[in-house]
Amino acid sequence: MLIDFFFTLKDAKIPVTIKEFLTLLEAMEKHVVTQSLDDFYYLARLTLVKDEAHYDRFDRAFAQYFKGIDGAFDPKASIPLDWLLQRMKRELTDEQKAALEKFGYDKLMDRLAELLKEQKERHEGGSKWIGTGGTSPFGHGGTNPEGVRIGGKGGSRTAVKVWDQRTYKDYDADKELGTRNIKVALRRLRRFARDGAQEELALDQTIRATANNAGWLDIRMQPERRNNVKVLMLFDVGGTMDDHIERTEELFSAAKSEFKNMEFFYFHNCVYDYLWKNNRRRNAERFSTWDVLRKYTPDTKLIFVGDATMSPYEILQAGGSVEYNNQEAGAEWLARFTHAFPKFAWLNPEPEQYWQYRQSIAIIRQIMNNRMFPVTLEGLERAMRVLSK
Repeated sequence: MLIDFFFTLKDAKIPVTIKEFLTLLEAMEKHVVTQSLDDFYYLARLTLVKDEAHYDRFDRAFAQYFKGIDGAFDPKASIPLDWLLQRMKRELTDEQKAALEKFGYDKLMDRLAELLKEQKERHEGGSKWIGTGGTSPFGHGGTNPEGVRIGGKGGSRTAVKVWDQRTYKDYDADKELGTRNIKVALRRLRRFARDGAQEELALDQTIRATANNAGWLDIRMQPERRNNVKVLMLFDVGGTMDDHIERTEELFSAAKSEFKNMEFFYFHNCVYDYLWKNNRRRNAERFSTWDVLRKYTPDTKLIFVGDATMSPYEILQAGGSVEYNNQEAGAEWLARFTHAFPKFAWLNPEPEQYWQYRQSIAIIRQIMNNRMFPVTLEGLERAMRVLSK
């Protein structure tokens, strides 16, 4: 039954072997796990995948073979699931949307705490309670200029907090470069990566040329091959960045192949007091942002990669993170990074024509001294020029 599954993994370029496949069959024969698709998923991943970098490929292959798998986690909240089931959605005119009140961050959080104490039943289509499909700032599936999304999927991207347990996937560093623009950008990165003298002595060619010249010295030079550039890349992951996964993976793969001295970390929306390198263990394996700031020398080239699309509170407000109560505003941490690494740039995969409609992009561009560039051939060339000065 599972032979086709084995070949599906092989087709997904996961280096699974017959020995590992037999180990999986032996574990099933001995009933190591219960007869559950979820349990089988974890057993198969444990026995067949040797490198965590292949987890994302495994998930896609598993979903393809078993026609999909529900990998979402239920939020650990005291809000009944029935309150969050959407059955209708109000259609508002532009005038009605413009008339909706903005609470402000602190007032919004205080009001949510009050509702959690007062509300006793499900609501939908309203403007006050936690519910769905209305104009209330609490719940999901409705319309509000600032709110707390509780469960459900994001729509208008105006939430200042998200009450949901979300999982992110690492960017694939082995992604094959699929577009001409990124391939050409790779050449720009290669040119930027070369450090030191423009040329060096080509010893073998010099000896051959001198011998051919009857012993008269004929010096030949060649481009110097050293690559001493140190690069620190910080990648935004999850949320609105899901729209840009393919382009970001291409950029990540290009950078990994060009920069021998490259380190990377992940963050979500804005940088706060910790970063991580593995999205599946981001709550267990965290790296203090202060340690990252102190670890790398000031001549390190700093590159942020993110769409800078979020609530302005996430940048300017302590406690503004959509995921936890950050003690200091994201703007403070961004300023520390730009001070620690004078050569910095922000690469934004969001099309540049949309930047003017995102208030958060304007704020981050100001913090970055306008060093924000689109992920295009021309944008990457400008960014590399700034970083190499």
